[in-house]
Amino acid sequence: MSKADVFRALHHDRAPGDPLVLPGPWDAASARLFAEAGFPALATPSAGVAASLGYEDGQTPADEMFAAVARIVRAVDVPVSADVEGGYGLAPKELVERLLEAGAVGCNLEDSEGGVLKDPRAHADWLAEVREAAADRLFVNARVDTFARGVADPERAIERAALYVAAGADCVYPIGAPPEVLPLLRAGIQGPINVGAPTDEGPSPAELGARGATRITFGPGLQRRATRALREIVAGLRP
Repeated sequence: MSKADVFRALHHDRAPGDPLVLPGPWDAASARLFAEAGFPALATPSAGVAASLGYEDGQTPADEMFAAVARIVRAVDVPVSADVEGGYGLAPKELVERLLEAGAVGCNLEDSEGGVLKDPRAHADWLAEVREAAADRLFVNARVDTFARGVADPERAIERAALYVAAGADCVYPIGAPPEVLPLLRAGIQGPINVGAPTDEGPSPAELGARGATRITFGPGLQRRATRALREIVAGLRP
């Protein structure tokens, strides 16, 4: 079984309250730490990787992002999915080739650009091309940005999710969805649902799983917590 098959299987037949927890490594060292802790797979956060490379979120050149993903993949034996933002303007075939070349088993793809939601049908057509180019070699996580862009109606997220699932997405990610609407999203969306976990307070991964989350990711939250901890250490070094 390929790593992509292993990764896909981790998303299915999960009991309520037992979501797949995917820590977000921002470099090879953090990836090794998470793998050594026993997590079965990892999912890179684009913002966390950007920070580790000295860029603002959304400003990382594609070559540097793919190179960073490749270093993370080489550092661990577990499957690694990569957040590649909106695909960096690459044609679906080239995007898939770059991901596979880096060793990723999956990808996270956004449906907004410059703070504006993309046309959902056009985006679904693009996702279908990614799916066709990837076949079963990549697990496609389609981000739904409605909540993040100020559209609070869960039905708008459900409508987009349906289009993306029909296009071949393996999982959808209604980023920024309030925990209280997760049961409604779960009832209206076919297949796995990715939920972002708060890292400081809020429902635990198990609680989010009980509300409908299939898998939990952390975005740049873990990298930012590590940075805060390092600042405290550095502050203590001053005479």
